[in-house]
Amino acid sequence: MKQDFVDFSVFENLDIRVGTIISCVVNTGLKNPAYAMKIDFGPYGIKSTSAQLSISYSSEELIGKQVIAITNFHKKKIGKIWSEVLVLGLVRDNSKEVILAVPDKPCENGLQLL
Repeated sequence: MKQDFVDFSVFENLDIRVGTIISCVVNTGLKNPAYAMKIDFGPYGIKSTSAQLSISYSSEELIGKQVIAITNFHKKKIGKIWSEVLVLGLVRDNSKEVILAVPDKPCENGLQLL
């Protein structure tokens, strides 16, 4: 596997924060199944996103779960919603199963990954 290296400044420019999922519903009309979610980032506000997590998680088990997300990408239209953040996860064995990257202990919403 080829690995491209980037300057550390690329990482420094990413704003990666912890937030809690406060709502999660099916994002209808998409080619691939996804959830439309609202995530509370504490002092940084509530942000919307769409994520292809329905193979790994039910919407009910996602509500209240803390996730790690990149919060400073430009908004992107996904179906009927504007995605404001990118929730981070890992794809298992080249399948479509996504495992969320999550903190191993509860954190305050908005805490930044350094």
